[in-house]
Amino acid sequence: MNLIEELRWRGMIQDIMPGTEEHLNKEMTTGYIGFDPTADSLHIGSLVPILLLVHFQKAGHKPIALVGGATGMVGDPSGKSEERNLLSEEALQKNVAGVKAQLEKFLDFNPSLQNAAEMANNYDWFKSISFIDFLRDAGKHITVNYMMAKDSVKKRIEGETGISYTEFAYQLMQGYDFYWLYQHKNCKLQMGGSDQWGNMTTGTELIRRKCGGEAFVFTNPLITKADGGKFGKTESGNVWLDANRTSPFQFYQFWLNASDTDAEKWIKIFTFLSKDAIEILVHEHKMNPAARVLQKTLAQEITSFVHGKDEYEKAIETTHKLFANQNAPAESLSAEDLENLEGVVKSNFSKEKITAGIDIVSFLAETAIFDSKGNARKNVQGGGVSINRKKVEAADFKIDPSLLLHDKYILVQKGKKNYYLVKVI
Repeated sequence: MNLIEELRWRGMIQDIMPGTEEHLNKEMTTGYIGFDPTADSLHIGSLVPILLLVHFQKAGHKPIALVGGATGMVGDPSGKSEERNLLSEEALQKNVAGVKAQLEKFLDFNPSLQNAAEMANNYDWFKSISFIDFLRDAGKHITVNYMMAKDSVKKRIEGETGISYTEFAYQLMQGYDFYWLYQHKNCKLQMGGSDQWGNMTTGTELIRRKCGGEAFVFTNPLITKADGGKFGKTESGNVWLDANRTSPFQFYQFWLNASDTDAEKWIKIFTFLSKDAIEILVHEHKMNPAARVLQKTLAQEITSFVHGKDEYEKAIETTHKLFANQNAPAESLSAEDLENLEGVVKSNFSKEKITAGIDIVSFLAETAIFDSKGNARKNVQGGGVSINRKKVEAADFKIDPSLLLHDKYILVQKGKKNYYLVKVI
């Protein structure tokens, strides 16, 4: 299979400009994807574009990862119902540095390679362009009619909040990125999410009108969950690529908990396993769904890719200790086991309060396991909280020294999958 055939089979292409596949088959092509630095870490929603760049490089083409240091100051209206808050330049530079460091983990930047990956930051060219220059060099080539016809703009204009000129200009800035990379890096392809189609084709139009060039784009579908929930979101918020924000254990658990339908779709998108290997796994899973072979393989492959094999092994070890024999008493876990639980949220708590005895609701709120006493009480009464693997039955349950494991630990379970270790000091 060529690159486009491979990506189609994996479910990673939605829209593609005519001639794109033929061009990629004809010559080594430089292509780019833009990453928006709204935080100092990417989250798993960014994994699809990262994997697209990896596939692109593996196929012999040259990838450019563009961090939007300039466009990040403006804000993309695509998929948004209202204007987002603008970041300070200091915060933006911190985010750009964090995103750049992550992207460098996944692509091969070895300069000896003909198709070595490159990083780019559009602030590097926008910082020296005056407003008048931009209007003359870019603005006059794209009509307002053309820009307003884009879905991302049309939806906002027709909505209640409208759209500011700042965000309206975003597609022209993104189009100029493509033009600049075409001129200076011989970049002829842009890839991105399906919500970016309008912005991306503006770039090809600018290249055509300004220099008579030909450029191409294709998009990937936005990832969805079978149950209608938002992909990449958990009860705790985003699933980040930064281990300090989302531990490798929590990251591993996200993929392990995928539904059968999602796992069958995601294993094609989020791993590099061959078609034959995946078809065998799908068959095995259908023969014995309880073994969850699809989920386990998906979680192994993507956790190892993002965090490395060592962190994957630690995640497996923690998973085994917490979930393999949940009927075993918490007392069977040694102090060393508890201390070495990787990825479990850990906190300290006052020994004096435990000695005096504290009700479960106050304890859960003060350790920030729940964000309020009301939320804690609701979950306790609903049977959603366990202390040392024993379900708490009443909101007046007392936490006292008799519950301490090895004289200083309390293991709290929220729901089925969320564990917290409280150390009493």
